[in-house]
Amino acid sequence: MPTTTPQKQQSTGMERASELLFYVNGCEVTEKNVDPETMLLPYLRKKLRLTGTKYGCGGGGCGACTVMISRYNPITKKIRHFPANACLTPICSLYGAAVTTVEGIGSTKTRIHPVQERIAKCHGTQCGFCTPGMVMSIYTLLRNNPEPTLSQLTEALDGNLCRCTGYRPIIDACKTFCKTSGCCQSKENGTCCLDQGINESQEPEEENKASPKLFSEEEFLPLDPTQELIFPPELMMMAEKQPLRTRVFGGDRMMWISPVSLKDLLEAKAKYPQAPVVMGNTSVGPQMKFKGVFHPVIISPDRIEELNVVSYSCNGLTLGAGLSLAQVKDILADMTLKLPSEKTQLYHVLLKHLGTLAGSQIRNMASLGGHIVSRHLDSDVNPLLAVGNCTLNLLSKEGERQIPLNEQFLKKCPTADLKPEEILISVNIPYSRKWEFVSAFRQAQRQRNALAIVNSGMRVCFGGGDGIIRELSIFYGGVGPTTVCAKNSCQKLIGRPWNEEMLETACRLILEEVSLPGSAPGGKVEFKRTLIISFLFKFYLEVSQILKRMAPVHSPGFADNYENMLEDLSSRQYWSAFKYQTADAKQPPQDSVGRPVMHLSGIKHATGEAIYCDDMPKLDQELFLTFVTSSRAHAKIMFIDLSEALSLPGVVDIVTEDHLHGVNSFCLLTKPEKLLDTYKVSCVGQLVCAVIAESEVQAKQAAKKVKIVYQDLKPLILTIEEAIQHNSFLEEERKLEYGNVDEAFKVVDQILEGEIHMGGQEHFYMETQSMLVSPKGEDQEIDVYVSTQFPKYIQDIVASTLKLPANKVMCHVKRVGGAFGGKVTKTGIMAAITAFVANKHGRPVRCILERGEDMLITGGRHPYFAKYRAGFMNDGRILALDMEHYSNGGATLDESLFVIELGILKMENAYKFPNLRCRGWACKTNLPSNTALRGFGFPQSGLITEACLTEVAARCGLSPEEVRTINMYKEIDQTPYKQEINAENLIQCWKECLAMSSYSLRKTAVEKFNAENYWKKKGLAVVPLKFPVGLLSLAAGQAAALIHVYLDGSVLVTHGGIEMGQGVHTKMIQVVSRELRMPMSNVHLRGTSTETIPNTNASGGSVVADLNGLAVKNACQTLLKRLEPIISKNPQGTWEDWAQAAFNESISLSATGYFRGYESDMNWETGEGHPFEYFVYGAACSEVEVDCLTGDHKNVRTDIVMDIGYSLNPALDKGQIEGAFIQGMGLYTTEELNYSPQGVLYTRGPSQYKIPAICDIPTELNISLLPPSQNSNTLYSSKGLGEPGVFLGCSVFFAIHDAVKAARQERGLCGPFMLNSPLTPEKIRMACEDKFTTMIPRDKPGSYVPWNIRI
Repeated sequence: MPTTTPQKQQSTGMERASELLFYVNGCEVTEKNVDPETMLLPYLRKKLRLTGTKYGCGGGGCGACTVMISRYNPITKKIRHFPANACLTPICSLYGAAVTTVEGIGSTKTRIHPVQERIAKCHGTQCGFCTPGMVMSIYTLLRNNPEPTLSQLTEALDGNLCRCTGYRPIIDACKTFCKTSGCCQSKENGTCCLDQGINESQEPEEENKASPKLFSEEEFLPLDPTQELIFPPELMMMAEKQPLRTRVFGGDRMMWISPVSLKDLLEAKAKYPQAPVVMGNTSVGPQMKFKGVFHPVIISPDRIEELNVVSYSCNGLTLGAGLSLAQVKDILADMTLKLPSEKTQLYHVLLKHLGTLAGSQIRNMASLGGHIVSRHLDSDVNPLLAVGNCTLNLLSKEGERQIPLNEQFLKKCPTADLKPEEILISVNIPYSRKWEFVSAFRQAQRQRNALAIVNSGMRVCFGGGDGIIRELSIFYGGVGPTTVCAKNSCQKLIGRPWNEEMLETACRLILEEVSLPGSAPGGKVEFKRTLIISFLFKFYLEVSQILKRMAPVHSPGFADNYENMLEDLSSRQYWSAFKYQTADAKQPPQDSVGRPVMHLSGIKHATGEAIYCDDMPKLDQELFLTFVTSSRAHAKIMFIDLSEALSLPGVVDIVTEDHLHGVNSFCLLTKPEKLLDTYKVSCVGQLVCAVIAESEVQAKQAAKKVKIVYQDLKPLILTIEEAIQHNSFLEEERKLEYGNVDEAFKVVDQILEGEIHMGGQEHFYMETQSMLVSPKGEDQEIDVYVSTQFPKYIQDIVASTLKLPANKVMCHVKRVGGAFGGKVTKTGIMAAITAFVANKHGRPVRCILERGEDMLITGGRHPYFAKYRAGFMNDGRILALDMEHYSNGGATLDESLFVIELGILKMENAYKFPNLRCRGWACKTNLPSNTALRGFGFPQSGLITEACLTEVAARCGLSPEEVRTINMYKEIDQTPYKQEINAENLIQCWKECLAMSSYSLRKTAVEKFNAENYWKKKGLAVVPLKFPVGLLSLAAGQAAALIHVYLDGSVLVTHGGIEMGQGVHTKMIQVVSRELRMPMSNVHLRGTSTETIPNTNASGGSVVADLNGLAVKNACQTLLKRLEPIISKNPQGTWEDWAQAAFNESISLSATGYFRGYESDMNWETGEGHPFEYFVYGAACSEVEVDCLTGDHKNVRTDIVMDIGYSLNPALDKGQIEGAFIQGMGLYTTEELNYSPQGVLYTRGPSQYKIPAICDIPTELNISLLPPSQNSNTLYSSKGLGEPGVFLGCSVFFAIHDAVKAARQERGLCGPFMLNSPLTPEKIRMACEDKFTTMIPRDKPGSYVPWNIRI
């Protein structure tokens, strides 16, 4: 691309670099006119066409874009390999480096790498979008350490997110590389996982042997480090021999200066004092991308020896500011082994925080100096360096000086800060002294790869063993605009003895000094205040425990049940077991149904060869479309100024509502929804207009220049409570009534009334909304390539918008990188607008949403608010239940009514309530419309019912499990809508789960633990599941398939289902394999298209394999019946023989298959019907451990039993159960959406919104499938199971509830209490009321404007 080049800077020795030179996958890459604003990710994907590296978030938070970067150091003669986020790596920073992408380590065309093979064959891929990033993270670790421990492998994956698998099979793949597979390699708490007795409650070994492993480790390719791609010798020679000179790259807007000597660096900084010094771009990069900060000049030092110094003195360690945080971590780990422990207190706590800071990629990119100088308010490292009295060595052309890293520096006070022309060269980190103790604390939404809500560094120094405070230093992060020091409080405590009286005074003083206003950014104000003193108490206990050992005479005494509080909850050990019914021994070997077959795209996922929508090559004359969205929640648009945007280079058009005259709405279910709204907006994120330009960069820049003038409208309705107050509903109520509720309330022993609130959930599919529309150029034909679950809807809405018949519009879907219900309605609207533009200009148009745009525009799971009234007997039997469900539907109807209906129909879960009334309303609010999400109303309505049962149990003095058992369906029974049910398998799942989890034994063990530990509590809960499967109408369940047999005997199958990770294509090929009695290798499936299968239904509702499989089976049987005379003449022949013979006799070798759907009906007037075809049963038992002082929790163990009929593919089905469970666990614990009081979504990416990461999965997870017992008219008597497992995640919610209850009871709080979902650390901590929660100041509601609201 042509660039304007800044003038040569002769005076500073800076010259315009002739070219940028680096290597990618062993091939030289040179760029003569490089734009410094270009990141590695778009360069790889668009310029080099290496599309294996994926865009997931653009901010280094998900790991989808992980690559390996290798650099040679000519001084040490060593090569450093490290993982990096390509989305944050400027290509200008890669001079002399070698980049390895997933394509570079192996492919199906050459050979696949053992990492790629194992992650695929261990079933560690589902949608596959995150897999290349996972592969590269593991691969990079193996390049540095071919025999890692499991702990090192899981740490390497801290920065990689997966929404599908639940991580367990990825850990299985990791284990195959460990030194001793099967052992955790970690003597945590002094016990190895293989030691006898650590898991006494596991199944007896003989029973486990019934289920063979899902993969064969013996068949895997060996890892051979000698076969890896070598570091390019040319780069070594260049580093050794090329004269050092500063490189300057100039773009249209930015200049990039890379000094290679300290002298040049100082000259550059003197010339451009305001230019930031960038090493890893992990701080400046996100600021420029997400906050609109722009720097015309960037200085990026390259291999300057003085910035990478590691030197030791008698006082401590000096570390170069250019060292990465990962290198610092390794150096400190080495130091702690070599030096006596009294000298390394500070190093130990730094190591602790460096282990949880961000992910492995960011730790390897971010520099120590950059992290310090950025001074983020939630920095984990700066508070520790500050309490440790570290000093900073600065240098400029004027000379060198040293400043302390103290409160003034962290506050950016001009007298204590770097001068603009100064460079931070190195950091002095002193040794700790005898009688000096340093501690570090942090609490985040998730244990790893999450910014701290509050963190702290604390140091105390005693004069000796007398326990008198000589020095005290306490710093907090996350509680102010900068890192805060409790300086005055510490000063007042000097000279005081280390005892409880001092602690009381310290808490009071610090709360006064470190004050936090009620409207503080980030919210969680009372939680943060509590953490401030909870951390102080932890520090007090930690130091007291050491004093007890060192100077027992002067140490304060504390209860024995306080001691375990100091142990971390995290674990790097993982066990799992899976019990399933193996295929019948009489089954022919080529019949793959019932066998654990790998996902057929698994290897392609792992090599990056699987093509997703945005991986398709750029088409000739292609344009890019980006949306301008509303920044107001309820407003009239007074004026839109498009002039500046249209004047920018590359901008082709801006489409508004006026252009769509007559075609600006479409009706999917019952009410039409507008495509663009240029006159009035009803939520933040509403589509106002679309900007079309020659490139993505130009479109994005132009979109920012569209000026909109709003006039706010009243009322602004955001919350469910506000909607109820304003009577704002999308539809009339839905009601289900059974028995006589009012009469039943008159005869019960007790009545309770309660309410519960449940937050929403973001889909967080790894592949954002993506589409490419291409006009064919004749007959008005148009092709739509889109990531969707519903091709027919895309076809219909595009045809309607273009005023074309549907036969001119073809929608194609190869695969989808995760969907979970979120790629239907909004996808259709965006595809229609994209198609309109493509048709208008006669050019292909691509539209790919960024993560933040996607989360803002698309909506997610409905937040719920429920009121309940339960009448029950003293033995726990609930005789009457009256419920009101309210969902936050957002601005338009979308699928909200359907969600409310299904939520009501499934609300009783596994229980028979003889008298029941449930009413539901979908609230209309000024938020983006919420939509379908895995589980579709049941995860909300089921939780409400379980919460009610838990409270009934508390009132009766019974355990929740007893109340669940007594109210459970009893074998042959009737649902509230009068459909017959056989609950035999439900009861069996329940009983087996209690037995498999050793529930009674572990309940006793939990009670013992809780009696012995005051500040840590364990909880145990078991929850049953009855998930009805059906779509409420016959038409919604119809499916079709098409099968061709070619003359060589190969088969092509097509069906209407969408492959979005669940493995439906694999299962369909298994069906063809069985029906046509041929190996799976003979069958191919290209993708889903309205060209081959018309009038398809949406893929969802757990029935995709079910319905399409029956259509495929029907097509196969039609073919076989037609070919029967041919086959009977030559029964020993091959398919090639039969196909040729049929062709010779003019017999068609193509067949369509059809399934008309399951009979289904529901009459809401009478409250009766047969809406569901069958029920999936299950139960889950979870055990958690909770830190009552911080609200942190760890899922210790989960046992799941499921009745899924005959499993078509145990490997894929296990993956669906695990993935759904972990997604449900996230829903009920860590995943929290935050909205401002003006309706703006704050949580727009992985840095703010925390889906479960690899650190969150249960330490032990056991899954058992019931042996199939009931034959049905489903596909081979299988059951759909994509959705049911989500609800089982609430077993973790209720286990936490159990732990919190134990904590409250010990503190004398025995009354009823309600916990809302999600159970975040904030809610857990504030429910564990104690002297610290009562000590904090509380703001009077209404006296301040909160940062966020509960919607």
